[in-house]
Formats: sequence, C-alpha cells, structure tokens
Amino acid sequence: MTDNRVERRLAAILAADVAGYSRLTGLDEEGTHVRLRERLRGLADPKISEHRGKVVKHTGDGVLAEFGSVVDAVRCAIEIQGGMAEQNATMPQVKQIEFRIGIHVGDIIVDDNDIFGDGVNIAARLEGIAEPGGVCISDDAQRQVRGKVDFAFEDMGLQNLKNIVEPMRAWRLRMNASGSAAAPIEPPVESTQALALPDKPSIAVLPFENMSGDPEQEYFADGMVEEIITALSRFKWLFVIARNSSFTFKGKAVDIKEVGRRLGVRYVLEGSVRKAAGKVRITGQLIDAVTGAHIWADRFERDLMDVFALQDEVTVAVVSAIQPKLLQTEIATATRRRPENPTAYDLYLRAMPQYYLTTPEGDAEAIRLAHRALELDPRFGFVAALAGVCHMQRVLWGYSTDPQFDRKEAVRLLRLALSVDDGDPDTLAWAGLISAFMVGDSESEIEMADRAVALNPNSFRAWACRGQVYRIAGLPEEAARSFERAIRMSPIDPALNRALAGMGMAFVELRRFDEAIVAGRKAQRHNPSYPPAYSCLASAFAHLGRDAEAREAAARVLELDPAFTISVWIARGGQSNSKLMIEGLRKAGLPE
Repeated sequence: MTDNRVERRLAAILAADVAGYSRLTGLDEEGTHVRLRERLRGLADPKISEHRGKVVKHTGDGVLAEFGSVVDAVRCAIEIQGGMAEQNATMPQVKQIEFRIGIHVGDIIVDDNDIFGDGVNIAARLEGIAEPGGVCISDDAQRQVRGKVDFAFEDMGLQNLKNIVEPMRAWRLRMNASGSAAAPIEPPVESTQALALPDKPSIAVLPFENMSGDPEQEYFADGMVEEIITALSRFKWLFVIARNSSFTFKGKAVDIKEVGRRLGVRYVLEGSVRKAAGKVRITGQLIDAVTGAHIWADRFERDLMDVFALQDEVTVAVVSAIQPKLLQTEIATATRRRPENPTAYDLYLRAMPQYYLTTPEGDAEAIRLAHRALELDPRFGFVAALAGVCHMQRVLWGYSTDPQFDRKEAVRLLRLALSVDDGDPDTLAWAGLISAFMVGDSESEIEMADRAVALNPNSFRAWACRGQVYRIAGLPEEAARSFERAIRMSPIDPALNRALAGMGMAFVELRRFDEAIVAGRKAQRHNPSYPPAYSCLASAFAHLGRDAEAREAAARVLELDPAFTISVWIARGGQSNSKLMIEGLRKAGLPE
C-alpha cells in the first residue's frame, strides 16, 4: 500500500530577494543577472552552508533556504547583508544590489526538492516589508532567538501581510551603515523608571541613520533631524523632546517602546538618509511608542543640490506629512477614550471633528465642547479661537438664527484668545481670520496673518488663514500664493476644502477662471456641503459663459443657504473687495 501522507516538518525559513530588481534589469539586464549570480554563488550560498542551512532554490531574483535553527538563520542573514554592503561600497549606486531578507519559523510541507506552506509564505511576505539591506523576522522567530544573539531587534507592531489572514507581529534587525547588525541599546546606570506622558501629544525625533557609508555625511543626516525638531517645536500643541536628549541614542539600535518610556513621549520619529550618485533618499516612520504601531511611513528622493535648501525642502515634506497625522491619531484616541471626567484637551480634540464637518449641527456641537473646555481651562487660548471661528461660520454660511449675537461672540472670543496667548501662531491665524470677516481692519489683520506664518512657516492653518485675510483685503495675488503654500504644507488636511475654495475665489479676482473651477471642484469633492465651493464655481462658470453649469452651481448655493443674496453675502463677511466674484454671482442669476 502506497503511503500518500504529506511530509511535514518544523523549520526556520530564510527568503531573500533583490530590492528594485525590475529597475535594475531595466537599466542593465545582462549585467544585473551576472552580478546577482555572483552574489548568490559567491556569498549567499556559501554563508547558508556555513550556518548549517540548505539552499532550497534560487528564485530568479533571490534565494529560499531552510535551517534547523532560527539562530543559525538570523546569523546567516546578518553575514549575508554585511557581505553585500561591503561589495556595494565599491560600486556605483546604479549597479548596487541590495537584498531584503525575511525569516520565519513554522510548519512546512516537503515535496521532492521543494518546500511549501505557511512557513514559507510568511517568510516571503516578511521579506517584502524588509528595508533594502535589512532583515525582518516574525514574532515566532524573535521569541526563539531572544537572549541567544547579540543583535538588536525593533518591534514593528502588527503587520497586515498579503494573503495572510491574521495580522502578524514583526521585528526588524537594526543595521548599521556598514551592513552589520547593531548592538542592543544598554540601559544607563541611572534609574530607567518610565517618565509620565505629558498632557498633550509628545514626540521625540531620533537621529537619522547615515546609510551612505561615508562618515563625512553625518552632518547632513544630523542637520536634517535638527531642522525637523525645530519645525515641530513651532507647533505649540506638541511637546517635542530637545535635540540633546534625542541625540543620546545616536549610533545605537533602540527599542522604540524603551525610547518612549525613557523620554516620556507617545510618538517617535526615526529614519535614515542615503546619499549617492547625485541623489539623496530619506526614509522616515512615525511610531506609537506605547503600542509599537506604525502610524506613518514614507520615502523622499531628491536630486542632490544645495545642502541647506535640500534640508529645508525635506523638512517641509516630513513635517507637513506627520503633523496632520499626529493630530488625526490624537482625535481618534480621544474619541475612543470618552473619559468620565474629560480634560480641556480631550474636549478640544472632540470639538475638532465637529468643526471640520461644516454643518450647522457640527458648528453647534464644536461651540458647546469648546465652551466646556474653556470652563475647565480659561487660559486655553486656541480653543477660544476655535469657538470664535465656529460663531463666525454660523454668520458666513447662513446657519445663525441670531447673526448679531454670533458676530459679537466671534469678536469677543478672538479678543479673549489674543489676551491669553498672542504668541501661538495658530491662535493668531484664527484671530486674524475672524477679524477679517467680522471686523474689517485689514492693516491689523495682515499684521496678525504675517506674524502667524513667521512664527510657524510649516502651519497649514497659518497659511490658509493668511490667504483669506489677503483675499478679503483685496490682494488676490498674495492670497493665491498663501493658499498654494497651505495646500503644499498639508495636502490631505481635513480643512482642505476651505483653502481650495478660498484659492478659487482669489483666482476669480485674478481672471484665472479655469483654475478657479479646478480649485472649486476639488473643494466640492472634499466636502460636498461646503457653500463657498459652489459660490466660487457659480461665479467662475458665469465669467466663462458656461451658463448651464453656472446656474447649477448657483442652485446648489441656494439649496445649502436659502437666505443667500449677493448683498447678504457681502454684508456677512466683508466681501466688498471681491468685485469679479460679485459680478460672476450676478451673471449666474443669484438674487441681489
């Protein structure tokens, strides 16, 4: 009788492939194939044998190997990556081959000279999330090697791996620029008692690792981090660890949770910088140090130009990406938490999503929550400004049953906010915005708007408010530039519709009607209930003689704001300088 039972066994699986293989073969197919074959036969295969492993197969752009011990598999992976880094050091970047390696221990199916099963699939998926030149291992593998190797592991949190049903916790080996594994961080002699988290979002920016293999480039990586720390420090709602504390971790492999515990922060930003062949590549990731979850990750590649200009450009890109993400994460956390005795900050976080809704109900709830926050903390200037903006919106968009009261409240709250904190850029920005629509002292409002962007040139809110201030003052060209800067700072901001509609109205005044329509449509897609998007579209379409589309947009204006007339629109928010907007609204058939 034939035994048809499938052979199974427990094994450690190492999967490696070449990062960017398609790009390399596109540049030099034959040369890439030859170099890869040399690396496999001259480095990877001998190392696998040396560590008591077995090469199962070469996979076209990589290798699959089986080991009886996870410790052997991990040591082998480190030596392969170290050897690859040494060989790449003498090669131009366009010819460099970098492996990504994944390791898992699990059950495999053996069939002739091949292996299958979840053990193999998971190793291959882990290899897919490893960094070029890096090693990623499963939680099962990490448990097997813990305390048995001197390599430093970093918790990547739960990862959703392709075609693997359940999320899996993964770990990565921290690599030095040389390709060798970094030693684990040693706790200092003094007490390592965890510091309490501050009562606002807290972040540490760790030194970015210089992956260039050139010690002379350390200044560039360090300068990048210092610029990011400085930029984040301008957001007063953020608690940012000073450079000197962050840099105590320089050159060390760290456990992110340990960093958070020792520095007393909720979030950690880390990254790497690689410069070669006239280009620089910066990678960054934002991690929740309490849970280990990855909140954001991205890669930026730029031509190597003036070093300081490049640092400025990448700083803007990184900060504009992570700052909104941090706020969104904090809002989501506060919404889930719902404490019985909320703090003023909790109430502020709950108010913000209501403010973003742009509905009568959202405004009313944001005002209620903001006033509760002020009762708990009368010196919370920014939340006073938030309440003022919501009262202003009730007037502007026809939500108010008592416009005179809402107008007076908006002005009262802007003055309260400035009396409490006139040095916070976001508070200043909102105060200038309220004053522009509700008061009309353009000289004072421009001064506030300019001061806000000077205090924090990385603030979406500051640039967007400056755009409105300049538009109301009859300076559409500077307004358009400010809106464009705001959108560049935070291209996925929850309040993006406001900047887009404002920019569209500025374009109308500049007779750039096609661009106004593009901006207005984007604002409409971002928030279909936002009245100014349709005012902008109605005017721009009318100026171009696209009457049917102008009437359709005008009908939507009246649907959202039944009391709308051109004279009311002008009176509600100081729109008298918007000459071409007014002309277009008339052409669109909106009532006088």
